[in-house]
Amino acid sequence: MAATSAGILLYRLDGKGGVSAFVVHMGGPYWVKKETGAWSIPKGEYGEGEQALDAARREFREELGVDAPDVDYAELGTFAYGSGKRVTVFVADGDGFTASEFTFGEFEMEWPPRSGRTASFPEVDRAEWMPLARARDLVVAGQRPAFDRLEELLAAAH
Repeated sequence: MAATSAGILLYRLDGKGGVSAFVVHMGGPYWVKKETGAWSIPKGEYGEGEQALDAARREFREELGVDAPDVDYAELGTFAYGSGKRVTVFVADGDGFTASEFTFGEFEMEWPPRSGRTASFPEVDRAEWMPLARARDLVVAGQRPAFDRLEELLAAAH
Protein backbone atom coordinates (compact mmCIF):
# COMPACT_ATOMS: atom_id res chain seq x y z
CA MET A 1 0.00 0.00 0.00
CA ALA A 2 1.25 3.49 -0.89
CA ALA A 3 2.46 5.75 1.89
CA THR A 4 0.31 8.68 2.94
CA SER A 5 1.80 11.99 4.01
CA ALA A 6 0.48 15.36 5.07
CA GLY A 7 2.11 18.74 4.89
CA ILE A 8 1.67 22.47 5.21
CA LEU A 9 2.08 24.96 2.39
CA LEU A 10 2.37 28.47 3.81
CA TYR A 11 2.11 31.44 1.48
CA ARG A 12 2.21 35.19 1.92
CA LEU A 13 1.37 38.15 -0.28
CA ASP A 14 3.93 40.92 -0.67
CA GLY A 15 1.42 43.73 -1.28
CA LYS A 16 2.66 44.25 -4.85
CA GLY A 17 0.91 41.28 -6.43
CA GLY A 18 3.67 38.84 -5.61
CA VAL A 19 3.27 35.61 -3.67
CA SER A 20 5.93 33.75 -1.68
CA ALA A 21 5.88 30.18 -0.40
CA PHE A 22 7.64 28.69 2.59
CA VAL A 23 9.68 25.63 1.60
CA VAL A 24 12.41 23.45 3.04
CA HIS A 25 15.49 21.88 1.46
CA MET A 26 15.71 18.15 2.15
CA GLY A 27 18.62 17.15 4.34
CA GLY A 28 21.04 14.28 4.16
CA PRO A 29 23.86 13.33 1.84
CA TYR A 30 21.72 12.67 -1.26
CA TRP A 31 20.36 16.22 -1.39
CA VAL A 32 23.30 18.36 -0.24
CA LYS A 33 24.40 19.46 -3.73
CA LYS A 34 20.97 19.44 -5.39
CA GLU A 35 18.49 22.28 -5.81
CA THR A 36 15.88 21.33 -8.41
CA GLY A 37 13.64 18.62 -7.02
CA ALA A 38 15.33 18.84 -3.60
CA TRP A 39 12.87 21.23 -1.94
CA SER A 40 9.57 20.36 -0.30
CA ILE A 41 6.82 21.61 1.91
CA PRO A 42 7.28 20.52 5.53
CA LYS A 43 5.53 17.14 5.53
CA GLY A 44 5.71 13.56 6.63
CA GLU A 45 3.97 10.23 6.82
CA TYR A 46 1.09 9.37 9.07
CA GLY A 47 -0.86 6.26 9.80
CA GLU A 48 -4.35 5.10 10.48
CA GLY A 49 -6.03 6.85 13.38
CA GLU A 50 -4.17 10.16 12.99
CA GLN A 51 -5.91 13.06 11.29
CA ALA A 52 -4.05 14.51 8.31
CA LEU A 53 -3.93 18.08 9.66
CA ASP A 54 -2.68 16.83 13.04
CA ALA A 55 0.05 14.89 11.22
CA ALA A 56 0.98 17.93 9.11
CA ARG A 57 1.36 20.06 12.24
CA ARG A 58 3.37 17.32 13.99
CA GLU A 59 5.71 16.95 11.04
CA PHE A 60 6.19 20.72 10.78
CA ARG A 61 7.36 20.73 14.41
CA GLU A 62 9.55 17.62 13.97
CA GLU A 63 11.30 18.98 10.90
CA LEU A 64 11.74 22.60 12.00
CA GLY A 65 11.64 22.55 15.79
CA VAL A 66 8.91 25.21 15.89
CA ASP A 67 5.14 25.01 15.81
CA ALA A 68 3.27 25.71 12.62
CA PRO A 69 1.57 29.11 12.74
CA ASP A 70 -1.65 29.19 14.74
CA VAL A 71 -3.86 30.18 11.81
CA ASP A 72 -6.77 28.70 9.87
CA TYR A 73 -5.78 25.93 7.47
CA ALA A 74 -7.71 24.77 4.41
CA GLU A 75 -7.23 21.43 2.72
CA LEU A 76 -5.77 22.21 -0.68
CA GLY A 77 -6.07 18.62 -1.92
CA THR A 78 -4.37 15.25 -2.02
CA PHE A 79 -1.71 14.84 -4.67
CA ALA A 80 -0.10 11.63 -5.93
CA TYR A 81 3.61 11.20 -6.58
CA GLY A 82 4.82 9.05 -9.46
CA SER A 83 5.77 6.43 -6.85
CA GLY A 84 2.15 6.17 -5.73
CA LYS A 85 2.79 8.02 -2.47
CA ARG A 86 0.01 10.49 -1.68
CA VAL A 87 0.38 13.79 0.16
CA THR A 88 -2.51 15.79 1.58
CA VAL A 89 -1.60 19.47 1.56
CA PHE A 90 -3.01 22.09 3.90
CA VAL A 91 -2.61 25.73 2.98
CA ALA A 92 -2.61 28.88 5.07
CA ASP A 93 -1.63 32.52 4.93
CA GLY A 94 1.73 32.55 6.70
CA ASP A 95 2.16 36.31 6.85
CA GLY A 96 4.05 37.01 10.05
CA PHE A 97 5.79 33.61 10.15
CA THR A 98 9.54 34.21 10.03
CA ALA A 99 11.94 31.68 8.57
CA SER A 100 14.52 31.65 11.34
CA GLU A 101 15.47 30.13 14.69
CA PHE A 102 14.93 26.55 13.55
CA THR A 103 16.23 23.39 15.19
CA PHE A 104 16.08 20.82 12.42
CA GLY A 105 15.01 17.29 13.34
CA GLU A 106 17.45 14.49 12.53
CA PHE A 107 17.38 10.97 11.14
CA GLU A 108 19.98 8.21 11.08
CA MET A 109 21.09 6.10 8.17
CA GLU A 110 24.01 3.95 7.13
CA TRP A 111 26.60 6.27 5.61
CA PRO A 112 28.59 5.79 3.51
CA PRO A 113 26.51 3.03 1.90
CA ARG A 114 27.53 -0.53 2.84
CA SER A 115 30.04 0.82 5.38
CA GLY A 116 28.28 -0.55 8.45
CA ARG A 117 28.51 2.91 10.04
CA THR A 118 25.51 4.97 11.05
CA ALA A 119 25.45 8.74 10.73
CA SER A 120 22.91 11.40 11.72
CA PHE A 121 21.64 13.99 9.26
CA PRO A 122 19.10 16.81 9.49
CA GLU A 123 15.68 16.04 7.98
CA VAL A 124 15.91 19.44 6.31
CA ASP A 125 18.96 21.69 6.14
CA ARG A 126 17.43 24.99 5.00
CA ALA A 127 14.04 26.66 5.21
CA GLU A 128 13.07 29.87 3.49
CA TRP A 129 10.47 32.02 1.85
CA MET A 130 10.84 32.27 -1.92
CA PRO A 131 8.68 33.48 -4.81
CA LEU A 132 5.88 30.99 -5.50
CA ALA A 133 7.02 30.33 -9.09
CA ARG A 134 10.60 29.62 -8.00
CA ALA A 135 9.43 27.36 -5.18
CA ARG A 136 7.21 25.46 -7.62
CA ASP A 137 10.19 24.86 -9.91
CA LEU A 138 12.42 23.62 -7.06
CA VAL A 139 10.05 21.30 -5.15
CA VAL A 140 9.81 17.59 -5.81
CA ALA A 141 7.70 16.89 -8.91
CA GLY A 142 4.84 15.31 -6.97
CA GLN A 143 4.22 18.56 -5.07
CA ARG A 144 4.12 20.89 -8.09
CA PRO A 145 0.38 20.38 -8.66
CA ALA A 146 -0.27 21.71 -5.13
CA PHE A 147 1.60 24.91 -6.00
CA ASP A 148 -0.36 25.16 -9.27
CA ARG A 149 -3.62 24.74 -7.33
CA LEU A 150 -2.64 27.44 -4.82
CA GLU A 151 -1.78 29.81 -7.65
CA GLU A 152 -5.19 29.15 -9.29
CA LEU A 153 -7.05 29.81 -6.04
CA LEU A 154 -5.16 33.02 -5.35
CA ALA A 155 -5.75 34.27 -8.91
CA ALA A 156 -9.47 33.52 -8.61
CA ALA A 157 -9.65 35.45 -5.33
CA HIS A 158 -8.24 38.62 -6.87
